[in-house]
Formats: sequence, C-alpha cells, structure tokens
Amino acid sequence: QVQLVESGGGLVQAGGSLRLSCAASGRTFSNLGMAWFRQAPGKEREFVAAISWSGASAYYADSVKGRFTISRDNAKNTVYLQMNSLKPEDTAVYYCAASWGAGRSAEYTYWGQGTQVTVSS
Repeated sequence: QVQLVESGGGLVQAGGSLRLSCAASGRTFSNLGMAWFRQAPGKEREFVAAISWSGASAYYADSVKGRFTISRDNAKNTVYLQMNSLKPEDTAVYYCAASWGAGRSAEYTYWGQGTQVTVSS
C-alpha cells in the first residue's frame, strides 16, 4: 500500500510561483511512476505532468509545458511540481498519483487527498 500526502498549495498572484510536494510512504517509491493531476471546479480531472521511476523521463500537458517542472527525490520519497508563471486558469485542486507504469496514459492506482492552488488575477 502506498500513501501520498500533498503540500505546498496556496493563494498566489498571477505570474507568481508555487512548489508542490508529495510525500510517499512505503519502500516502493523508487519503483513507481509519479504524476500530478488537477481538477478545477465544474471540470474533469486532467493530467498535468508525470515522471518515470528514475526521473529520466518527464511528460507534460501542453497547457503547462515550459512553465511547470516535475522532479523527484527517491531518497526522500518525494515528488515535486515547480509551478512558475502561474495563470488564473491554473486554479484547481492538485492531486499527486502513483503508478506501476509511467507517463500520461499509465494507470494511476494510488492518489493523494489533493491540495488547493488558487491564482488571482
């Protein structure tokens, strides 16, 4: 069983930055592909970014490419999402997820509880 706990959300002005963290329990973290998803009010959950177990491969939604960076520290069982040049349309609850695969289309089995990100204009 893998438990995921997100942190780092908050309120920021447009153009600002935030870094989200997701701490994972268990000894299997370094075998897991990790990802961030988000869900805005009234919208479906959407893929944001993913990273392979080694960190060698990263994948991004077109809407965040060039602004967001996903990274991981396997020694700390933690995955990060650095978000720069934030826009009001980035406002959403951000979820961390883990998979035995990797990438946008992998099946994400484990999910965190989410952290709110609000970008004011």
